[in-house]
Amino acid sequence: MKYDVIVIGGGHAGIEASLAAARMGLKTLMITILAEQIGAASCNPAIGGLAKGHLVKEIDALGGQMGLTTDKTGIQFRILNASKGPAVRGSRAQIDMDRYRIYMRTVVLNTPNLEVSQEMVDEILVKNSKVIGVLTNLKNVYHAKKVIVTTGTFLKGLVHIGEIKQEAGRAGEFPSKKLSECLKSFGLKMGRLKTGTCARIDAKSIDFSKMEIQSGDENPIPFSFRTDRKNFNPTQLPCYVTYTNERTHEIIESNFSRAPLFTGQIEGVGPRYCPSIEDKIYRFRDKERHHIFVEPQTLEATEYYINGMSTSLPPDVQRDMIRSVKGLEKAEIVRYGYAIEYDWVDPTELKHTLETKKIEGLYLAGQINGTTGYEEAAAQGLMAGINASLAIKEKEPLILRRDEAYIGVLIDDLVTKGTKEPYRMFTSRAEYRLLLREDNADLRLMHYGHKIGLIDEDTYSKMLKKKEEIEKGLKYLEENYLTPTKETLKFLESISEEKITDKTSLKNIASRSSFTIEKLEKLAPIIKDFSPEAKEQILIESKYHQYIQKQKSQIDRMKELMNIKIPQDLDIDSISGLSNEVKEKLKKFKPPTLFAASEISGITPAAIEILHIYIKMREKKKSS
Repeated sequence: MKYDVIVIGGGHAGIEASLAAARMGLKTLMITILAEQIGAASCNPAIGGLAKGHLVKEIDALGGQMGLTTDKTGIQFRILNASKGPAVRGSRAQIDMDRYRIYMRTVVLNTPNLEVSQEMVDEILVKNSKVIGVLTNLKNVYHAKKVIVTTGTFLKGLVHIGEIKQEAGRAGEFPSKKLSECLKSFGLKMGRLKTGTCARIDAKSIDFSKMEIQSGDENPIPFSFRTDRKNFNPTQLPCYVTYTNERTHEIIESNFSRAPLFTGQIEGVGPRYCPSIEDKIYRFRDKERHHIFVEPQTLEATEYYINGMSTSLPPDVQRDMIRSVKGLEKAEIVRYGYAIEYDWVDPTELKHTLETKKIEGLYLAGQINGTTGYEEAAAQGLMAGINASLAIKEKEPLILRRDEAYIGVLIDDLVTKGTKEPYRMFTSRAEYRLLLREDNADLRLMHYGHKIGLIDEDTYSKMLKKKEEIEKGLKYLEENYLTPTKETLKFLESISEEKITDKTSLKNIASRSSFTIEKLEKLAPIIKDFSPEAKEQILIESKYHQYIQKQKSQIDRMKELMNIKIPQDLDIDSISGLSNEVKEKLKKFKPPTLFAASEISGITPAAIEILHIYIKMREKKKSS
């Protein structure tokens, strides 16, 4: 049985990788342990959040599926940080985790060029350091040009609930053991990581009247640029907020001796930014309380996820600590929280395409690369699927720069710096976050999605029209001025704006913090018939014009370095002036450009300058 691309795993990374390859016209096979669990939300029933929302919007702009499915199955939509600037806002949606999974599975099974097989891959077949296929537990051999591994937490997965240990890739599901050994045999640097999940509570046993209600946005904004925003009107359910208290903390603290996290039972490193409740109490004992978000898992709201109480404490302790919380005094646990350890591969073993450096045609995406979160996994899956497909078509890879996308930041961080703990995306990781906003992801990336065949003509044309309106509106604001005449001052007063004393461009007036779209329409009547999305962009671009220009200047300087390629046959050892540490890192990571070299931890600006001079001298010698 022959395929172009084989994807191992049916989680968020596996789905995006499989769909991308199939939609790009390649014969694709997804191999997954349980077909009904394709798209399962293993942990919290939500998509997006701060910085994670950016990733979902970028996935969508490139032609991925996550945003569309979220819009179809979401049960609450909110913009986080809505009162702050647009660069740090984040879209978040509660999803019906059952419907999300079913919808994703339906999309996968209905996609042309894509087949699904319920098996477990035991071995990746390699010949002359090049992938040729896989062998499964059913002794089936499937041949392929490219293999993408998206195993999540399944590689030697080990679940911990108190003193109890269970081999599982997810609660109740088989782990993958042989595949882990196979990857180690390739010489890939591997280790153990840990993550966890919270208990799920029977809705009948919760007293919501004692909690704070947290509703969705009155006018929800869809995740996907392809969802009809005008007619977007999902059914929205409330979430609730409650808090731990001193009694909760005492229960947890008195059971540290039974916590796998502290007894040495768990070896893997956990996520620093999403700690378990026992870790929170240990590290932040001075805090009087911690937020607990009580979130519905489905539209029927029969079970609630206790966000903020991820734990691996024993069942009796979980019951006691949950029942100490206001509103949860009579809580009945449907599913207990647990920690899970799993094998991962150091992402510095990868190229920016997510192909391994040691084995040609082998790509890794998702938690296997040391990340945490559905969104980070999906972003990697999409890029692995795209790049594997482009490689088969003998086309240039799609490598997003740090100034182009959060996806670019994510992958660049992983492959150049690596990680020692589960990596989570934050807006602070992006140097150019003012340019990399959620709202302009389509303007930044949709041309790539269209070029590779994942964005259709109609969607692309709508984006181009929006872009044209934005450019037209901004040009009008730049080229037109107001002078402090009686009529002007009267006009400014009528829209509750401060007077001007000198000739002022419309753009400067629109940049005021008090300016709104309604005022903008009066200041520049030309935009009245523009789309709401175009008006939003014109206002944002006007308000942040000076800062955006500064970031663009920084990017221009970066591009100079970006364009200078490091010859692959360069003898690093012969370059005098470089420390042994720098030489070792350059040989290990093999950065394709000076900019990529500059992003490697420990590579100094002085080293980049030496490298730059050496490359120039080498080129000069060759041309003379």
